Amino acid sequence: MTPEEFRAHGKRVVDWIADYLTRIESYPVRSPSRPGEVRAALPAHPPEHGEPFDSVLADLEHTVMPGVTHWQHPSFFAYFPCSSSGPGILGDLLSAGLGVQGMVWATSPACTELETVVVDWLAELLGLPAGFRTDSAGGGVIQDSASSASLVALLAALHRASGGKIATEGITGRYTVYVSSQTHSSLEKAGRIAGIGSNNVRVVEVDPDTLAMDPAHLRALIGADVAEGAVPAMVCATVGTTSTTAIDPVAALGEVCREFGAWLHVDAAYAGVAAVCPELRWINDGVAGYADSYVTNPHKWLLTNFDCTVLWLADRAPMIDALAILPEYLRNSATESGEVIDYRDWQIPLGRRFRALKLWSVLRWYGAEGLREHIRHGVALAAELAGLVRADEDFVLLEHHPLGLVCFRPCWPGLSETDAGAATMAVLERLNDSGELYLSHTKVRGEMWLRLAIGGPATEREHVLDAWSAIRRFTRAVRDERS
Repeated sequence: MTPEEFRAHGKRVVDWIADYLTRIESYPVRSPSRPGEVRAALPAHPPEHGEPFDSVLADLEHTVMPGVTHWQHPSFFAYFPCSSSGPGILGDLLSAGLGVQGMVWATSPACTELETVVVDWLAELLGLPAGFRTDSAGGGVIQDSASSASLVALLAALHRASGGKIATEGITGRYTVYVSSQTHSSLEKAGRIAGIGSNNVRVVEVDPDTLAMDPAHLRALIGADVAEGAVPAMVCATVGTTSTTAIDPVAALGEVCREFGAWLHVDAAYAGVAAVCPELRWINDGVAGYADSYVTNPHKWLLTNFDCTVLWLADRAPMIDALAILPEYLRNSATESGEVIDYRDWQIPLGRRFRALKLWSVLRWYGAEGLREHIRHGVALAAELAGLVRADEDFVLLEHHPLGLVCFRPCWPGLSETDAGAATMAVLERLNDSGELYLSHTKVRGEMWLRLAIGGPATEREHVLDAWSAIRRFTRAVRDERS
């Protein structure tokens, strides 16, 4: 494809994306495709000869689009938002156009240095500790996801807990990680990948009302494990759990970590970006002075298209010592000088994309004021919906909803909990099958709850009210069938 051909087709692609975003409400939110349908509609073998780009766009429209679930649809409420925005898309396009592989500073200085500036900007906007800045002993780095970021943090924690031995000798003793029943599953997965094993990922009890991790039980678990010869490597505190946005008591957990020398990792993948609003910075109480690492996802609620996660560390040395390997072909004078950051030592893979461009584009386009407006809009819509649920005698609200997620369930008088859960799932399936909106569910204290997550850039009050109307309508239909 010549530059001129690229120019012509590129304009068509940008127009197609703009048209898609304009007409997105005409699609069913969740794809109606059945398993295997998209594959069956595609050729079984690759083309022998090149095809015109017109054919690619035609197949995109007729074959691919029916199998797409529309995450940017204003009635997509199923999971936490995976925000996409114009400046983010354009930043991604610029990154793809430059084709930079920023594994070390020398392979493209701007790729590294722009990233250091952007993650420092974001730390400032969120009110995070000064020690997380890249011009301190700590620093930030853009990862693909919170799962990868948490794995990196765990490897750093293991390196510190072993006195550096794990990097050379491997895991020769028992190391433990502490999570709650509400912690994201990626932490157990990280434990498996790191060689700790699921049995050593210990589950701490939660407060039955707030679902926040219990510091007293954490202390008891660690004490018992230490008495049996285990080394507590990491505790994961969550700020905004996936299930209900519960918030763990970071400071109290930090005190326990300090007592036993464990690494405190704060997983704020969803909620962390809300701290761009000063009135919401309470969610990060305890991070300063206690957190060894902190992760949040601009690609969830901060208008930066997937993938873009930022991991900060209070001290980057354990991470670099755990991950740094310098083959001869990567040696260069800048690295040898010690004056630059080589982000290859801050992540699992060697290669890395120029992700900073899209976050930079978003921060510059919206500014702090625009980002705060977006977060506040989502919080206000969630609060209004929570009020509607609370006032409706046919529904029960899970009262913990300080951010953009509202959890609730229909009342099913006379039904056992098993039957009530089945009825709630029947409502959910009908809602999602309708194409009008897309919700997800969770289990809390053995009960089935519906989750409605607000925060997409196109979601307005009318979409939330329409969703509530549909939920009530489908609930009545299921109730009538069971009566």
